[in-house]
Amino acid sequence: MLVLSRKKDEKIIIGDSITLMVIEIKNDKVRLGIEAPKDVTVHREEVYDAIKEQNAQHNTNCETP
Repeated sequence: MLVLSRKKDEKIIIGDSITLMVIEIKNDKVRLGIEAPKDVTVHREEVYDAIKEQNAQHNTNCETP
């Protein structure tokens, strides 16, 4: 894992098409702005996990006769 430090308004560039920017730092929370192509999905981890779980359940239900 790469660990970087950034201050407010500083950016991290991923590849040629994804940019992360620190928008705000308040207490123990950091707000990030993310610019990515429309074909790149961006989710919070808990949302991503819920989507994966839902897809797994759907696939299991579809395979059952």
